[in-house]
Amino acid sequence: MVIITGPRQVGKTYLSKEIMKEFPSPQYLNHDNENDRRIIIRRSWRLNTGLLVFDEIHKMNNWKVFLKGTFDSRTEGQTILVTGSSRLETYRQAGESLAGRYLHLRLLPLSVKELSDDLTPFDALEKLNRFGGFPEPFLSDSEEDASRWRNQYYSDLIREDIFYFSRIQEFKAMRELVELLRYRVGSSISFMSLAEDLQISPNTVKKYISILESLYIIFLIRPYHKNIARSILREPKVYFYDSGFVKSNEGVRLENTCALCLLKYVHYLYDAHGKHAELNYIRTKDGKEIDFVIVMEGTPHKLIEVKLSDKTPTRSMHYFAGQFANTQNIHLVHHLHQEEHVAGLDILRASNWLAGLNV
Repeated sequence: MVIITGPRQVGKTYLSKEIMKEFPSPQYLNHDNENDRRIIIRRSWRLNTGLLVFDEIHKMNNWKVFLKGTFDSRTEGQTILVTGSSRLETYRQAGESLAGRYLHLRLLPLSVKELSDDLTPFDALEKLNRFGGFPEPFLSDSEEDASRWRNQYYSDLIREDIFYFSRIQEFKAMRELVELLRYRVGSSISFMSLAEDLQISPNTVKKYISILESLYIIFLIRPYHKNIARSILREPKVYFYDSGFVKSNEGVRLENTCALCLLKYVHYLYDAHGKHAELNYIRTKDGKEIDFVIVMEGTPHKLIEVKLSDKTPTRSMHYFAGQFANTQNIHLVHHLHQEEHVAGLDILRASNWLAGLNV
């Protein structure tokens, strides 16, 4: 079976229903719907169903046992698609393993590459920076509609979804943490510093961060640390799945959008092609930094800096380009008049490069 996870309202249900059109007698069952939940519990779906779609099934007790039994006893030719708004590994429960029975794919917000058939790459990146990549605010073309959607979206996430992970009295601290992180995008985060700001323990901050990751509100990019002579800082950098939610200037929102496009790219390489791809960054204690490093099979493959309009590569880029062999060294600029290749570095338009990302 195929399991698709991703943020709420990113388009999983829409995608599922589009896929259903390719199968005979498909059936969509949402565990949040009372009637569908009854059918799920009783296993009373039609026997001739070509595609069974289970949405939010992870909220069911012993859901892994249920899926294993359903998969192993399915009728000949029956296909199963499972979708959910939280990561598969989040809901670890005792019971039977699903090993060998599923393919896990992740669906993330829209990227420049996906939009390049309908918009110029530059316009796509501009719009993603402004509205974020969730379909509803992106397609609204309205700041007011996007703001209204965003207020409701995050209110519901904090009030409802986090209930599955934490106690009611923790909601206030969780909301405050989200607000703090909105101003720290692209910066390495100190659990100790956040704990002091929130007047809670560093371990509690780590727990809350993990919950926000699991709910696809934020993602962390961790430092690459192999084969670097100088000691490095080990703290992760934080980004949001919704660039429109970031509280900062245009340059920081651009970095967030690029981070999400790159994350989606490495997820695609890993999920669809089985390549061991990761997204990291580098920052040393003496101040040298690279925004992003795409690592393939444990080895740096692309070094990437992101700038709004400054086309001059940093000293850090020159330094690390000399530290790693056979890397593509890329200086991405959003407002760039002329692309160049200088001293082993590619100075490229950010939108064009993101639109051309491929395997």
